[in-house]
Amino acid sequence: MKKFFLFLIGAVSLIILLANIGPLIGLTISLAIVYFSYRFFQKSESTFGKVAWFIIGGIAATTAIANIPSLIGILALVVLYFIYKKWNNDKPSDQESDDPFDHFEKQWMELK
Repeated sequence: MKKFFLFLIGAVSLIILLANIGPLIGLTISLAIVYFSYRFFQKSESTFGKVAWFIIGGIAATTAIANIPSLIGILALVVLYFIYKKWNNDKPSDQESDDPFDHFEKQWMELK
């Protein structure tokens, strides 16, 4: 039953992630443009260059703000990652471990 719920949550997260691929790409590109325009703004020595890079960075920042809903896609990706880790780390409960500290009472009764 636990695997079923993990699968169900994973499927919903995958659908949300796939629905937000476009905005995620747009956010990535616009943030890259903002970063590079800021770097070129700092390196520019002419006033025209600074104004041009400021305008380009402002337009890219506006585009990045418009793509903020893609953060839901990033959250879905994080949920998928944790579900993947949980799915692979599940140990069957019917197997007993050989570690004596897991079942201290049982080991203590065997010693007596």
